[in-house]
Amino acid sequence: MVPEPEVIRNGYKGSEKLKGKVALITGGDSGIGRSVAVHFAREGADVAINFISETKDARDTQKLVEAEGQKCILIKGDIRSEKFCNKAVDTTVEKLGGINILVNNAAIQFPKNSLKEISSKQLLETFETNIYSFFHLAKFAVDHFKAGDTIINTSSVTTYRGSEHLVDYASTKGAIVGFTRSLAKMLAPDKIRVNGVAPGPIWTPLIPATFEDVTEFGQDTALGRAGQPSEVAPAYVYLASEDSSYVTGQFIHVNGGEIVGG
Repeated sequence: MVPEPEVIRNGYKGSEKLKGKVALITGGDSGIGRSVAVHFAREGADVAINFISETKDARDTQKLVEAEGQKCILIKGDIRSEKFCNKAVDTTVEKLGGINILVNNAAIQFPKNSLKEISSKQLLETFETNIYSFFHLAKFAVDHFKAGDTIINTSSVTTYRGSEHLVDYASTKGAIVGFTRSLAKMLAPDKIRVNGVAPGPIWTPLIPATFEDVTEFGQDTALGRAGQPSEVAPAYVYLASEDSSYVTGQFIHVNGGEIVGG
């Protein structure tokens, strides 16, 4: 990518906010997931990275995490499979000694200009990846959770303002909002918090891989530019740490200044 996304600011100083924690991050091989992994590591967490095919990217993320002095394991597989989701959680627990933070972040999108262009196959794949997997992973992760552990779900600004080219994608991101708020209420008695982040236009590999013309990407935001992964990941640190101990069922909007409700 030109330019390369910024993973973490040079001046970002960790303060052991996540010391001793273990996090499982889906889609952690690049983009926002990679940035979250590196920020978590700088804050003292060991990390398990799930990815589906980009082995080189995953290994690059692993090196960045290990450079922070933390452990990082790679778990390759398709989160559309409930069986694999169970395996991913079990592998994290087995190799890293537990799991305290689940970051449901992986997503796919296929821009289309009309409903007729959205095939049944695409619709199912998008929902299986973007929301079904959240259910599966959360179900297996909470079996290992204790009070104070957290789930963080990645939604999108598209679900709050709509997107004429991403109808199925935006729909899954809306489902994530309902899932997050409802699961937060379900798990509150167990002192397990569930929150989310709804990024706006962030410069990640998904963007040039999805859209033909990215020359004006993000320029319609109030700040007049796309954001960097390094500007989103600190929101995940906040939601994963004790700093947000009185926050559950909420979303942080990192979107360059677009005013949205919820």
